[in-house]
Amino acid sequence: MDGKWYTVGKLVNTHGIRGDVKVLPQTDFAEQRFAPGSKLMLVNEENGKNLQVKVTSSRLQKNVYIVKLEGFNNINEIEPYKGWTLKIAESEQGKLEEGEYYYHEIIGCRVVTEEGEELGEITDILSPGANDVWVVKGVGPKKQEILLPVIDDVVLTIQPADKLVTVRLMEGLI
Repeated sequence: MDGKWYTVGKLVNTHGIRGDVKVLPQTDFAEQRFAPGSKLMLVNEENGKNLQVKVTSSRLQKNVYIVKLEGFNNINEIEPYKGWTLKIAESEQGKLEEGEYYYHEIIGCRVVTEEGEELGEITDILSPGANDVWVVKGVGPKKQEILLPVIDDVVLTIQPADKLVTVRLMEGLI
């Protein structure tokens, strides 16, 4: 596995007896990542083993994708890969529009207010509805979790190269 690879999902279980799998998406472009023809890398995070796979079909079912991988035609062939991570090569990522970012560019960013107060680090991204919400692990003795709505009134600047996000706190956010 040369170059940079980014996690797009986790193979959480088998589905039926024909080799389909349930994939928990961990990407902001799930419909694109699991589209027929997509080339992904199955990776065992514990021992580093990997296997290149190709998606032949997929469909969204509740919060998981039911994915068929080329060459896996029954449950016994795919069962050993339960728990493995699905990754995409950096070269397979599409270019984003101005002001759009990949999850891996946002997670790990420090968050500061426009006054320079350190709030914490972004640890997760939730997509509950109209807008994403960033989960910020707070700093200080309480280390309280802050949920920041990703809207123009709150997020002022994003500097992925510096791993820094500047925000304006609205009434009631903390």
